[in-house]
Amino acid sequence: MKDLNYDDLDVGYDVPAVPGMDEADIATPALILDLDALERNVKKMGEFAKSAGMRHRSHGKMHKSVDVQKLQQELGGACGVCCQKVSEAEVFARGGITDILVSNQVTQPRKIARLANLPNLGARTICCVDDLDNVSDLSKGAVEAGTQIECLVEIDCGAGRCGVTTTEKVVELARAIDAAEGLKFAGLQAYQGAMQHLDSYDERKAKTQIAIDMVTEAVAALKDEGLTCDIVGGGGTGSYYFESASGVFNELQCGSYAFMDADYGRILDEDGNRIDDGEWENALFILTSVMSHAKADKAIVDAGLKAQSVDSGLPTIYGRDDVEYVKCSDEHGVVMDPEGVLKINDKLRLVPGHCDPTCNVHDWYVGVRGGKVETLWPVSARGKAY
Repeated sequence: MKDLNYDDLDVGYDVPAVPGMDEADIATPALILDLDALERNVKKMGEFAKSAGMRHRSHGKMHKSVDVQKLQQELGGACGVCCQKVSEAEVFARGGITDILVSNQVTQPRKIARLANLPNLGARTICCVDDLDNVSDLSKGAVEAGTQIECLVEIDCGAGRCGVTTTEKVVELARAIDAAEGLKFAGLQAYQGAMQHLDSYDERKAKTQIAIDMVTEAVAALKDEGLTCDIVGGGGTGSYYFESASGVFNELQCGSYAFMDADYGRILDEDGNRIDDGEWENALFILTSVMSHAKADKAIVDAGLKAQSVDSGLPTIYGRDDVEYVKCSDEHGVVMDPEGVLKINDKLRLVPGHCDPTCNVHDWYVGVRGGKVETLWPVSARGKAY
């Protein structure tokens, strides 16, 4: 972050590190980014999207960072950002991101008012709709703000959460949006999150085909009504190649590919290989220190529940098969060390089980390259859950 005055920051209190420090001296537990791996991941996705004739709208709910988003746009050609909450969207807009999709429903009056103000911050503003009453509420908010909100009709393609399930309902909502003052019909949203994490490539393909079929039918019906889709969005780290070959999707919404966590890393590609073993690299780690080794066969580290989310499983220890992270409590992690190879103050890189909620419990990313701290980026939208 260019305007950060490191002279005013106290390492170990304000921040975990400052540029120029050795990686070994970072205050732990800390969230670190391998900048080389991150940049390779970002470039690779950008090259794929370009070669497939797709736009990539990177998912900011994963990293919640203006700096990471700007990197994805500059190095990977991302056309804009997806986020899940209006407050997240405000952070990106205030940070200079000019094309923002809230890939969620916005229904509360105060949130609609804040959403409608985003264009005044210089951002194209898009949200998802699955309810007719919400169309009129969004219209009222846009008119009052003197702005325009673009809307995507969300299709429930298997998640069983938000979204409509019939083409007739898609058309009804699209027509209502098209007729509403202050709104613009922009297309369709069809993303199935849980499917992304199925280990089997063939199972993911079959689930994605359901979405492709539903979207294809909807696009044809909308065309018959004289309505065209600027955006047909969806696709994640576990399925982006399927949507790209569909002939109907035109925008990807991948997020975790950039950092890669342990849960995503386990899913298999077409050849049966883990996707963190060639397709994508681990770029995000929790740096942790051994704080106790009073028991001969186990080391205690300082990264426990307050440093990570374990909803998708425990972290793995990067580059090691001689030690294993097996349990955690609020402030402690238990690492089995049967041969007693670890010593007090040794550092370990943990690959978090789930990157999104893990990032949200940290204030800073420490960017490292070649064993040195190169940059410090704030987790800009940390805690922006409303």
